[in-house]
Amino acid sequence: MENFRITNQHLIIDVLQSWNGLTIEKLFRERWQAPKKLVHEWRMSKEVTVNGNSVAWSAILNEGDSISIPLLDHAENETVQAADLGISILYEDDVLLIANKPAGMDTHPSQPGEAHSLLNGVAHHLQKTGQTCMIKHIHRLDKDTTGAVLFAKNRLIGSMLDRMLEEREIKRTYLALVEGNIKKNEGEIKEKIGRDRHHATRRRVSPTGQTAVTHYRVLNRDPKKNLTLVSCTLESGRTHQIRVHFSHLNHPLAGDTLYGGKKTFPRQALHARKIEFIHPISEEKMIVEAPFIDRPEIFDLDI
Repeated sequence: MENFRITNQHLIIDVLQSWNGLTIEKLFRERWQAPKKLVHEWRMSKEVTVNGNSVAWSAILNEGDSISIPLLDHAENETVQAADLGISILYEDDVLLIANKPAGMDTHPSQPGEAHSLLNGVAHHLQKTGQTCMIKHIHRLDKDTTGAVLFAKNRLIGSMLDRMLEEREIKRTYLALVEGNIKKNEGEIKEKIGRDRHHATRRRVSPTGQTAVTHYRVLNRDPKKNLTLVSCTLESGRTHQIRVHFSHLNHPLAGDTLYGGKKTFPRQALHARKIEFIHPISEEKMIVEAPFIDRPEIFDLDI
């Protein structure tokens, strides 16, 4: 059950039982760890109300109380051009949404005026559904990787999700088709990743790079096609991490010519299949799966 809604540019939140006894101050600063600047703005504006009344920030909250928070951030969207790109929305509520990114599309515009990214497509969805909120991506996927991308619809949620991502409280599961037969049924790849000095976009395993850990589990093997289907989770989200790690094991992703894979497919066979986290406001467990959207199908091994 959602305990929140947007009304007249205000976020209305019903106090949960687990917040009983917290002051407004503690809810914002400790429970939500909201940015100091935002908390200061709200405090100064005196627009945060409880049950319709202006109250002191030391006021104790009780289950069923209704908090109203002004959202002063809809103007932030004006720089994002809306474009009808037929984006599939996997989950949406008043404060966040999860979209299924197609292949060949950046997560966000790489230069001003560009309008072919997932962010532009999501902005169009908001426009079409009459929402004037801002939109912000929490993480990115490579241009040719498909699957679930999480977006926030206001600054408070954006900052909460950013922190959760940093503290590894948002779990993302990827599916990859790699070349060859991976003998071990599961394992972890712990190799630091850095830039490749000889190539503008490529990354490589490097002792001076950033720490990167990939956990994998084999789901299926296809000896005829000489491919292995693996499920991966990351302890860190480095650029091209899964691609670099499997290439390092001499099992590059099928279709990933940048990292030594054969041109089996028009793109690297990597899909962000599932995203799991505790909803920052309702505190409910969220599990959202992204269906495959390649035509023709790439991941046709039985999963």
